[in-house]
Amino acid sequence: MDHLFNFNHHNFTPTFHTTILQEPIFLALFAVCFILMFKTYFISSSPAIYLVDYSCLKPPNHLRVPFSSFLEHSRIVHSLDQQTVDFLSKVLVSSGQSQRTHIPPALHYIPPRSTHEEAIKEAETVLFPVFEDLLTKTQLCPREIDIVIVNCSGFCPSPSLSAIIVNRFSMREDVKSFNISGMGCSASASAVDMAQNLLNVHKNSNVVILSTEILSNGWYAGKDRSMMILNCLFRSGSAAILITNKTSAKRTSKYRLLYSQRTQGAFDDIAYNSAIREEDSEGFIGVNLRKDVLHVAGELLRSNFQVLGSSILPLEEKIRYGFSIIRRKFIDKSIELYVPNFRKVIQHYCLPTSGKSVIMEIGKKMKLKEDDIEAALMTLHRFGNQSSSSLWYELAYMEGKERVKEGERVLQLGMGSGPKCTSLVWECNRPIVDEARKGPWADSIQSYPV
Repeated sequence: MDHLFNFNHHNFTPTFHTTILQEPIFLALFAVCFILMFKTYFISSSPAIYLVDYSCLKPPNHLRVPFSSFLEHSRIVHSLDQQTVDFLSKVLVSSGQSQRTHIPPALHYIPPRSTHEEAIKEAETVLFPVFEDLLTKTQLCPREIDIVIVNCSGFCPSPSLSAIIVNRFSMREDVKSFNISGMGCSASASAVDMAQNLLNVHKNSNVVILSTEILSNGWYAGKDRSMMILNCLFRSGSAAILITNKTSAKRTSKYRLLYSQRTQGAFDDIAYNSAIREEDSEGFIGVNLRKDVLHVAGELLRSNFQVLGSSILPLEEKIRYGFSIIRRKFIDKSIELYVPNFRKVIQHYCLPTSGKSVIMEIGKKMKLKEDDIEAALMTLHRFGNQSSSSLWYELAYMEGKERVKEGERVLQLGMGSGPKCTSLVWECNRPIVDEARKGPWADSIQSYPV
């Protein structure tokens, strides 16, 4: 049988690869393999995440706290000397907030009623109405909600705040509920990031996020000036947000989530201790803001935007930033790094409302114009620092002014204790009109900007 395997290699023509490649079935298989590889490596299998709608609480006028009332109550409650009263007055005036901000009923008493019972009452007062308003807006039944996330930094009761919501609105027995605490002003943005991860697992689901800060039990009763600052800044507010991965929401939802980026700074001792809740020398509990808190926030913002920029910035900006890193490392260590121009890809900005100076500094570092930081400054002026929920009052301000157009992008930046930073990039999904008559800005939108 050897002759069967004898052939003249000089006369052999390797026609296998040409004939096979010309076969239609091979071409079809090759096309299928290419499409599968492309989808696997270049197209995300994660479902689209939509922001259907949201609601923000407008506190009643009888809870308004003018500067004079706040200073008089603080003087009586704390037995303050005139120098400390003058210090608090300076903080209030320079903070950027107006005389129209609000505090909960418990803090209007002399002395303040900082009890667990009052904190529960405040939670019900700020969470129930805003949740009901969201259900009305979206025509959603509580039993259609699959996941509930409640974020509140300083108040964590048992049963939890999410359990209070599930009980009050008679939700399903299999609804998934979560609480986020201790994360400060970044919590609402972090809750959206958490919702995105949950929706990547739970298909065809609705998530409701409730964001607030309970002030009744957070009042600092001591005399340490660095701890008294937050008494001057934090004010009442809450927001309810409906997020879903249902394909039916593509036509009706306001926004689609494009990017979510979280950055952590707690690994560094200086950053970790820059804003921390602790006891003062007399045993009173409050949040201590140390002098390096702004530097820590700047470094955290820079690290967050490094990662975010690699995803959304045009190539030109990436190259300029890369060259500035090389120049600083090998040529001149004293030069500042190039700050990428995010305005080329993002049209609107919701910034932390921690104070006027903080907003201005973030705007400066990001090379933003006055119009870009207007929403943050006006939200601080009208409502004060409402912690994590402020981001949604800013978005409501821009919608009330009809500035967000279809296809434009909005950046929400949450920075809080830990420290941690979360940035969200939304794309407007449809025209947004007639919002000026709704929500927290209905009676004041025409008076702004001031």
